[in-house]
Amino acid sequence: MYIPSLTTVLSVAFLGYMANSMWNIVQLYIPPSCPPTEKTCISNMLSPTSSVSLLMFSTIKSRPQAGSDLKYLSRLDITVEEEKEHTVTVKLPRSVTRNGSMYLSVFACHPGLGEKDMSKDGWWQEAINSPQTSYTLTKLTQFATPVAETFNLLSDDTTDKPKVERDRSKPVTHLRSKITLSLMTDQLSMSIKQVPGEIGQVMQLTKDRKQFLPILYVDELTMRLKDLVIVNSTDKESSVTVSYRPISLGKLRLFLQFTSALGSMVGMGFTDKDTDEVKGIFADTNLVLLLVTFGVSAVHLLFDFLAFKSEINFWRGKKSMEGLSRKTILWRAFSQSVIFFYLMDEETSLLVLIPAGVGALIEIWKVTKALHVKISLSGITFGEDSKVEASTAELDGVAMRYLSWVLYPLCIGGAVYSLIYTPHKSWYSWTVQTTVNGVYAFGFLFMLPQLFLNYKLKSVAHLPWRAFMYKAFNTFIDDLFAFIITMPTAHRVACFRDDIVFLIYLYQRYLYPVDPNRIDTSTMMDEEPASGTAAEEKKTN
Repeated sequence: MYIPSLTTVLSVAFLGYMANSMWNIVQLYIPPSCPPTEKTCISNMLSPTSSVSLLMFSTIKSRPQAGSDLKYLSRLDITVEEEKEHTVTVKLPRSVTRNGSMYLSVFACHPGLGEKDMSKDGWWQEAINSPQTSYTLTKLTQFATPVAETFNLLSDDTTDKPKVERDRSKPVTHLRSKITLSLMTDQLSMSIKQVPGEIGQVMQLTKDRKQFLPILYVDELTMRLKDLVIVNSTDKESSVTVSYRPISLGKLRLFLQFTSALGSMVGMGFTDKDTDEVKGIFADTNLVLLLVTFGVSAVHLLFDFLAFKSEINFWRGKKSMEGLSRKTILWRAFSQSVIFFYLMDEETSLLVLIPAGVGALIEIWKVTKALHVKISLSGITFGEDSKVEASTAELDGVAMRYLSWVLYPLCIGGAVYSLIYTPHKSWYSWTVQTTVNGVYAFGFLFMLPQLFLNYKLKSVAHLPWRAFMYKAFNTFIDDLFAFIITMPTAHRVACFRDDIVFLIYLYQRYLYPVDPNRIDTSTMMDEEPASGTAAEEKKTN
C-alpha cells in the first residue's frame, strides 16, 4: 500500500489552499443579481453617460467641517466611463512644512455642475450639501524615511555633494504627487441582503432606498513610495497629479479587501517598503495576469522549499567531492552573501530578501561539507582529500586558471568605471555595488568550472539533479517576476543570465546520460561503498 510522504501531503495541501484562494478572487468579479420577486433591489445611480463634477479641497484636519476647514483646490468635470488626468497646485501651510499632515477631501456631485457660477465666495457649499453628492477623504501627505543622497566619491566639487545630511533615523512628511480617483460604473441590480460587506462600508442609499449614490473610491494601491516628494521647510506650494479612472465592482471589491489586508501586514511587522512591492502586483495587473502571478507564486514557493530540502538531503550525507567543483561552491557561497548584503543596502522587499538570506546560509553550510570542516570542542579541523578528489581539484584548478585571465581584468575595470562615473551613497555602498556588479555580470563565469569538469569526466551523475531541476524551474519563474516585482536592475538581468547556464547543464545531461542502474546520488545518504563488491558494482556502472 502506497503511503505518501509528509512532503507530498504538505505540498498537495499547500497547492489546494492556493487554488481555493484563486477561486475566491474570481468570485469577487461575479456580480450579484437581484431575484425578480425581491422587493428590496437597489441599482446604481450612475449610467454610462452620466456626468459628474469632482470638487477637491485641502484640509489639515482628519475630520473637517464644511466651511473654514476646507480650502478649495480644483474642479474636475468627467463622464464616468472616460479616463482623465488633471494637475492641481496645493498650497502648503506652515504646519505641513513642519512635519505635519494634510488631507484631501473629494466630493462627487451628480449630475455635473455644468456652467455653475464659481465667482461667488462659498459657491461650492450648496453643491456639496446636495443629497446626491458622495464624499471621501484621503491623506495628501505621508510619513516616510528620506531617500539617501548619492554623489561622486572622487569629486571635489561641493555642489555635487548633498548640502544637508538628512536624518534618516525617523520618517518625515512627504507629499503624494499622484492620486487616483475612481467611481464604480457597473450597471447592476442587487438585493440589499446581497451587498458585500466591504461594499456596504462605502455605499450610501438614496432616501427612497431604490438606488445607491456614486461610490467614490481613492485608489490607495496606486500610491507608491516612488511617487512621494519630500516636503522641505521652505516649500510654499507643490503640484499633485489627480487621475480619474472608472472601476468595476469586482476590482473595487478586490482593492478594498486587499487594502484591509495591507493593514494586517503592517501589524505583523511588514514595512511600507514590503507592502509597496505587493501593491504593484495587484494595482498594475488585470485579472488574468493577477491569477497567473498568484498561481506561479505558489509554485515558486513550493519549488523553493523542495529545492532547499533536496539540496540539504544531498549535502548532508555527501562524503566525497568526486566530480564536483569546489571553486564553484566557494564562489556561490561568496556571491550569495554579497547579493544578500547588496539587497539589504538597496532596501529591497522582504519577498526577495528572505529567500536570498536562506540561500546564502545554505551555500555557506555547503562550503563546510566541501572542505571537510569539522567543528568540535578542540577546535576546527579540515579533512584530507582522497585521490579521486585530488584529481577533481586538479581539473578544477586548471579551469579556474584560464577563467582568471578573463575575470580579474573585467572586475577591476568595472570597479574603476563605477568609482569615476557613477554616484554612490558612501564608500561602503560603492564596495557592495562594485562587488555585486562583478557577481551579477561575470558570476556565470564561475559556473563554468563545473561545466568543464562535466566535460572532462564525461558524466553529470555526481550532480544533485533533483534539487537542480527545482532551481531550474524557479529560474524560469524568476523571469516572470523580473517584470512584476520591483528589484535592482542588476538582479533582474541575472535572472535571465542563469537561464543560459541551466540550458547548458541540460544539454550536458543529454550528452552524458546517466546509467539507470546507477544509484541516485541526489538522494543518496552514503556515497562511499561499504564493501569491495559494492565498489566493483559502482565501477561497472
